[in-house]
Amino acid sequence: MIDFHCHLDLYEDPFQVAAECKRRGVYVLSVTTTPMAWDGTRKLADDASRIRTALGLHPQLVGERKNELALFDRLLGDAVYVGEIGLDGGPEYAASWVDQVRVFEHILTSCRAAGGRVFSVHSRRATTPVLESIERVAGAGRAVLHWYSGTKRELARAIDLECWFSVGPAMLRSAKGKALAAQMPRNRVLTETDGPFARMADGGPMYPWHAGDAVDMLAEIWQLDASSVRATLDANLRDLTSQI
Repeated sequence: MIDFHCHLDLYEDPFQVAAECKRRGVYVLSVTTTPMAWDGTRKLADDASRIRTALGLHPQLVGERKNELALFDRLLGDAVYVGEIGLDGGPEYAASWVDQVRVFEHILTSCRAAGGRVFSVHSRRATTPVLESIERVAGAGRAVLHWYSGTKRELARAIDLECWFSVGPAMLRSAKGKALAAQMPRNRVLTETDGPFARMADGGPMYPWHAGDAVDMLAEIWQLDASSVRATLDANLRDLTSQI
């Protein structure tokens, strides 16, 4: 089971959730929202070989935390994965837009200088600007667009740019999410939860092991059995991480 985008440090009892992930054998990409969270979040992965920690600076926090960009650069040498990074085009974040673009492209440039990274990307209401930045800063690594919500035309451009995609149960509950997932290259898809922000249908927080629900949903979308979907996802994870 793979949860390639989860805010492990933001659960009420993150150590208990991490222990349960370890018990269940869930592969987790534990993303951070600020560089200051890096050290504490990495402790959740102690003695857990299938939990990986990503170094991030969330676009929704750039307005107040852009001063941590220098810390990001200092920590990058210890980070194989980067995330959550990207852009947010919501009107509530319009005031930080210029800083968002500057920070995102700075991070991409730093990743390129460090030899490339796998990075989990936020692109809410900002798919085209995200893709433009990824194209401008070529060679930054492998971009995984988390909870993709753009148009089909933008999806085609993302595919041409060799982007990957992580999809979760919350995304796949909607007709649009299902339609987008059906168009994604199956060899560039991984599952995620975006827990604890993403919620279950009953309103409760989504946990990393709920990524298994996305497997069943993809099986229906792809018209395959669940075991074949799991095999594809496992192969995709090996491919994505083979060069790091």
